[in-house]
Amino acid sequence: MLKRHILFLLLLLLSTKNFAQLKPEGQKSEEPSSLVKWMTLKEAQDANKVTPKPILLDFYTSWCGWCKVMMRSTYSDPGLASYINNWFYPVKFNAETKDTVYYRDTMYVNKSEGARPPHDLAIKFLGENMSYPSTVFVTNNYQYALTTAGYLDVKTIEPILIYVNEYVFRSAGYEDFKTNFSKTFYDTILSVKKDSIEWLSFNQALEKNKKKPKKKIIPVYTNWCISCKVQKETSFSDSSFIKYVKDNFYMIDFIADSKDTVIYKDTAYANTNNGFHPLLNKLTNNSLTLPTILILDENNERIDAIPFYLTPQSVNPILHYYAENHYKKKPWEEFAKDFNSKQNKAP
Repeated sequence: MLKRHILFLLLLLLSTKNFAQLKPEGQKSEEPSSLVKWMTLKEAQDANKVTPKPILLDFYTSWCGWCKVMMRSTYSDPGLASYINNWFYPVKFNAETKDTVYYRDTMYVNKSEGARPPHDLAIKFLGENMSYPSTVFVTNNYQYALTTAGYLDVKTIEPILIYVNEYVFRSAGYEDFKTNFSKTFYDTILSVKKDSIEWLSFNQALEKNKKKPKKKIIPVYTNWCISCKVQKETSFSDSSFIKYVKDNFYMIDFIADSKDTVIYKDTAYANTNNGFHPLLNKLTNNSLTLPTILILDENNERIDAIPFYLTPQSVNPILHYYAENHYKKKPWEEFAKDFNSKQNKAP
């Protein structure tokens, strides 16, 4: 329950806008309202040209009971609605409307026949699975869309929102991310591992390195980047390779907007503004992406900066690639292919 409460606070604090109970344009008085600030499809696309954000398309019908339930429950959750209002352009679209609409400069009409004729836009996104409610999440550049059919409660929709908004889809499948998201925020069984990761500050790691040199891993994160937290909590704590991590690396806990002063190569780096820490800007050549995994060698020189969210399965070969110095003699693609082939053959 504590983790669930923390997630609720994160969602609520991530929004900088006030929200109120609003009805989408054209909504009848008997239809349920919600805390989400619904827009028309045209409004969402126009707004996206000015400030790019993902678009959330809620396909509903007037006769769909679960659509109404979802409005009264899921979309009336304060933390969730606040997150959607701040990070998405939400569109409530009647899948049986007779209106002519434009999506990416293409005209869509309702030319279907029968008692419940689906609109061409609904057919485009839902295909033959005309199930309501259905929710479609489209990235701000329209290059990726994730479609989910049926009623979504708060617990179910949360990881989908993060997956799309924080671009996790670029590097991980949804089911893998959902599993690790659940481990981070919903697992209620508290266990103390005898062999767990020791997280050090940057200065602590540098001090330890003087006596016993090791490579260093820095999963860069912020308190507002939820996929960063999922990666930090799960991608380096897999029991199958946690000992390998401890034996070969110092793990550095570094918040991207930290105010800590770090002494790196005889130079003090202090964050005097509200941006990213200057040392991180140096180590990433001013191109920090969240999340990013920084890897330093035994001499504290940067070896690599790996952007985007990574699952435990993706992290494992990376650990071996750098710990065993394969990076000095073999291209990553070749090593990863050989490593995964051996892993698949292992009993």
